[in-house]
Amino acid sequence: MDALLLRRALAVALMDDRDTVLRDADVLVEGAAIRAVGRDLAAPAGARVLDASGKVIVPGFVNTHHHLVQSLFRAVPAAQDATLFEWLTTLYPLWAGLEPEAVRIGALVGLGELLLSGCTTAADHFYLFPRGQPSTLIDETVAAARELGIRFHPTRGSMSVGASQGGLPPDHVVQPEDEILRDSERFIRAFHDPAPLAMCRVGLAPCSPFSVSPELMRETAVLAREHRVTLHTHLAETLDEERYCLERFGKRPFAFARDLGWVGPDVWFAHAVHLSDDEVAEIGRTRTGVAHCPTSNLRLGSGIARIPDLVRAGARVGLAVDGSASNDSSDLLAEVRQCLLVHRLREVRAMSARLALRLASRGGAEVLGRDDVGRIAPGLAADLAVFDLQDIAYAGAWHDPVGALAFCVGRRRADTVLVGGRVVVEHGRLALVDEERLVRRQNEAAARLVK
Repeated sequence: MDALLLRRALAVALMDDRDTVLRDADVLVEGAAIRAVGRDLAAPAGARVLDASGKVIVPGFVNTHHHLVQSLFRAVPAAQDATLFEWLTTLYPLWAGLEPEAVRIGALVGLGELLLSGCTTAADHFYLFPRGQPSTLIDETVAAARELGIRFHPTRGSMSVGASQGGLPPDHVVQPEDEILRDSERFIRAFHDPAPLAMCRVGLAPCSPFSVSPELMRETAVLAREHRVTLHTHLAETLDEERYCLERFGKRPFAFARDLGWVGPDVWFAHAVHLSDDEVAEIGRTRTGVAHCPTSNLRLGSGIARIPDLVRAGARVGLAVDGSASNDSSDLLAEVRQCLLVHRLREVRAMSARLALRLASRGGAEVLGRDDVGRIAPGLAADLAVFDLQDIAYAGAWHDPVGALAFCVGRRRADTVLVGGRVVVEHGRLALVDEERLVRRQNEAAARLVK
């Protein structure tokens, strides 16, 4: 069995119940799992040894919400200063041009950027199936994840209510509901792996209250629970959405979802910005999950989610970059800092560096229903992110090397990243794909689509 010893790290953050940080410590990896953590560990015969002096090791981050194909549509001028509904109606016509090669390239870029920021497990919400394109478009994202070596949680999204039926998306990017349900089952059977340390697990994800019907929400929940997979959707992101739900359904977004069976430990919502006190309490009581997307919420002027309140209420909370067209990057370490800072607008002690990093790792694992990632302990997945603090941006910050990752704006690229014991980032570069060639392919595809 292949072994790797990370030796003499400046700090190792375990993300255990006591927030333990070990100084001058080692991490031993055997195969896909962590074998031991401690000081002066012996390297097994034939093991590869990496010098981690001056470096911080954290559990690989977990991104709980993304739209990978949006990396092809970053900084589109017409959408730069738009609210969510304006932004969507501007970009829907461009997204209608997606085809398999572009989906694959966009996913490679989004996932590659996540890896470079220390993220080892990524969820994606793919809901765009333009008329004339196969439902297997989403399969391209799975292929991209396998090529890069990242742990993947694709969610088969859907839109069924087009503009002619009172929805927001144009009719040519929505699908019939029977087709959605058939392909959702196909996707689960093709790619879902419930085993420990699985590299791919599937969820089902109707897009939003303004693009699917209540019937599809209800039937999707039945299908997901029949196959024991997770449920995901956008919810309570903006006041526009709240007005839409009140006018169309006579309910606020959370009540709309709850009354359709969308609460519980197998459900997580993206955003959850506009919640009442009672809704926060119910999300906590039911152990429903929330993907917090601070940069996207600021970029679109959506608001600031009540994350400290949700954490206190007992909700499962993780961090997310959201789509690269509403964030314009896929940098989860940057999201940690954004989370740290934005919640201090209300109260400076509302968010600590440790809590922000915990949400990015262990919190995200809990949101995705995983107990084998997000922490550093023997037997858990060898998903590790190693950051080099021997950089001018961190000079003078070694009093708290782990906190420095959240407070300091250093070189955002991780030095080394392991997923399942496999080195997928080495010396700050993607190890399994040609970055320069990928950038060229992405820019060519993006120019075609936006033109």
